[in-house]
Amino acid sequence: MLFSRKKLYQYPTIVLAVLSSVYASLASGSTAAKEHRRAVVPGQWSLVQNGTTGVSALELAVTSENTVIVLDKVEHNPLTVDGHVAWVSEVNLETKAIRALNPASNTWCATGSFLSNGTLVSSGGNPVVITGEDGRQALRLFTPLTSKRWYPASVRVEDGSVLIFGGSMEQAYINNASINNPTYEFFPSKNINGIASNGIQIPSQFLHDTLNGNEFPIMVYLPDGTIFVAANQNAMILDWKTNTETRLPDIPNGVRITSPFSAGATLLPLTPENDYTPEVLICGGSTFPDSTDTSIVDSQFPASDQCSRLVLTPAGIAAGWMVETMPQARIMLELILLPDGRVVIVNGAQIGLAGYGNAFNQIGESNADHPALTPVVYDPAAPSGQRFSSDGIPASAIPRMYHSTATLIPDGTIMLAGSNPNTDVTTAVRFPTEYRMEFLSPPYMSRPRPTYTQLPATVDYTQTFTLSVSLPDTASNVSVALMDPGFATHGVHMDQRMLKLVSSLSSDRMTLTVIGPPTPALYPPGPAYLFVVTDEGVPSFGHKTLIGTGAAPPNDAGATANMLAVSAQSDVDWPSFPATAVIPVERA
Repeated sequence: MLFSRKKLYQYPTIVLAVLSSVYASLASGSTAAKEHRRAVVPGQWSLVQNGTTGVSALELAVTSENTVIVLDKVEHNPLTVDGHVAWVSEVNLETKAIRALNPASNTWCATGSFLSNGTLVSSGGNPVVITGEDGRQALRLFTPLTSKRWYPASVRVEDGSVLIFGGSMEQAYINNASINNPTYEFFPSKNINGIASNGIQIPSQFLHDTLNGNEFPIMVYLPDGTIFVAANQNAMILDWKTNTETRLPDIPNGVRITSPFSAGATLLPLTPENDYTPEVLICGGSTFPDSTDTSIVDSQFPASDQCSRLVLTPAGIAAGWMVETMPQARIMLELILLPDGRVVIVNGAQIGLAGYGNAFNQIGESNADHPALTPVVYDPAAPSGQRFSSDGIPASAIPRMYHSTATLIPDGTIMLAGSNPNTDVTTAVRFPTEYRMEFLSPPYMSRPRPTYTQLPATVDYTQTFTLSVSLPDTASNVSVALMDPGFATHGVHMDQRMLKLVSSLSSDRMTLTVIGPPTPALYPPGPAYLFVVTDEGVPSFGHKTLIGTGAAPPNDAGATANMLAVSAQSDVDWPSFPATAVIPVERA
């Protein structure tokens, strides 16, 4: 029952048998590595406004093939539930019907990730406003966190559990040492690496060093089982199994990339052809000072037009960040992966900062101005200097400023929603509370599309399965894109990724043999949407499956009991860990 509080389930341990030798032998017969260079469909894009979300879309996640969940802060939305204002809704993508949901606590500025069994965990949030409970220490669905978190990030790890990272203890325009939460924890709880025993929070030196502008850090799970983390002007690799931090080259040119200087980021597609080599892309942000002095916050300060790529291998790290320039500066932007491997940049503003009510020259209450209305497509495989384009893409008439979101949805389009740089529901201002949805359709939506059936409900690692496919007459081959649209908020897309699977098309073009992901680190167990993509760049509908066995993540009963005991203490406001704790920090 979504968003009800329950006692923690007793989770069995997932057994993930990854047979690399079997995978290699199966892959050797595949044609995937022989495919010609990826194609994309040229032509006109479309942008259609259709329906509303009921609550303003501060946070957004795809929950099934035809539904998304929309989470707002507690405010005076017209939509109600159980006799009070609603701040969470479920939207039916087919009918556009809205169903109000009733969370127990304030989801304002929370994070979210899916567990291995497909359950969405919303964690952290805001103190009480109007109604409901304090959300800072809440784990909606199950149990409380061990410490308060506002503006945290999260990532699903290879055993199907969720790592929840950073944030602030209290509200503020920007983080600072007095409210910083320089720790991370797991759900379900773990007793791990000896620094914070029995399920309580684990210290991170990185979260000290990146003050002040380090809220909603960027996190990406990497194929070697470590985590890329970026905040403010810095980046690192976190080995969560040993709590070792390895520092990476700083973000180039002094650009800050996390709230309130919000950039967009994504892991670029992992494919057999690139040997599943991880590369991150971070675009936008700001060079504004990360001072706690709100009197200098300037809604007219230029955003950054910088995009930076870093290959996360020893050679790539040594080479450093590759810098490119967007056609337009942006802050509070979203980077959305498409099934054809491209990245679409949407939403945000050209000047100012994230937030509201702080700038000395605020626009209404907005700390930003000059909305970025025209999406940009970025092709990471194109030659340098030819990767950005807005050809054929219409501009929106709806500003998507602070507290806006976007996501790929299973039909292959991009849903745009939200925008609310206001204290409460406000309409008579330049940037009002926004409920309207838009849907951006790439040119492939107007082409004949492949279809398929017989996708298993669960796909385990290295599992071979077959799909019955029907292809357009002009398609001679296909590939398979496994996608996690992630959980979107504040320009950060927790867990967004695309993994190309090894596949082989039968000679009669009717059967597609596919091999599941090689390892849990390449695609952590949990929800996935599988797209069959033609060699002309046209994807099918993305049907849903669960990667792994579908089992819940492992639960350490002792760690859970201790976490519950600690979180029950009324005065637990500050993350505590041994004074003698040593946080290993290395340099790449």
